[in-house]
Amino acid sequence: MSEQNMDTHPLYQLQVSERTARTVEDFKRALADNLYYTRGQAVYTASLHDIYVALATTVRDYLMERWHRTVEAYFATRPKFVYYLSAEYLPGQQITQNLLYTETTELARQALAEWGFDLDDLIALEPEPGLGNGGLGRLAACFMDSMATLDIPAISLGIRYEFGIFRQSFQDGWQVESPDEWLYYGNPWEFPQPDDMVEVCFGGRTEQYTDYRERFMSETDE
Repeated sequence: MSEQNMDTHPLYQLQVSERTARTVEDFKRALADNLYYTRGQAVYTASLHDIYVALATTVRDYLMERWHRTVEAYFATRPKFVYYLSAEYLPGQQITQNLLYTETTELARQALAEWGFDLDDLIALEPEPGLGNGGLGRLAACFMDSMATLDIPAISLGIRYEFGIFRQSFQDGWQVESPDEWLYYGNPWEFPQPDDMVEVCFGGRTEQYTDYRERFMSETDE
């Protein structure tokens, strides 16, 4: 369903929350609320990372308003959904995209400037989600962006890697890989749901042959 149609749908007419209003003062107020209630900090005691998390949470509120309205419209129209399964997703830095999607870049820049912070400094703090390490992940992210652009209802399914990308460096002339701990400080864009987990089991065994190569067999190969 296109956004124009959703705007006229009766279930889409939800009252805009004060926390997602469209003035600099409203954005700054929402930013201060999230800084206090999610980080336990005031502006004069907050670190740069605290401000980043408050900013991400504030922008996420704008995303969730759109999500809520979309769900209401889809519930009423019952469209078919595309379920896209990929082992990797490389969507890129989330904060820059979500500021763009919610049209809040200038609101954020002005509100932060009044507090003495630069938006670009906060953007630089966010790591890219390490949900893969190759072209497949970038392709999957492009597919999802395309379906959103074409108003195709879709849900993506994948694997939440803790270390999906490796940092590469050179030491004493050798290339060295080290883990990219993109989740070290958590991910403010997520809504964890540990009560909805599904156990995935792996079977089989490994056998060592005289040529010293490991070969993998499943139980059904016997």
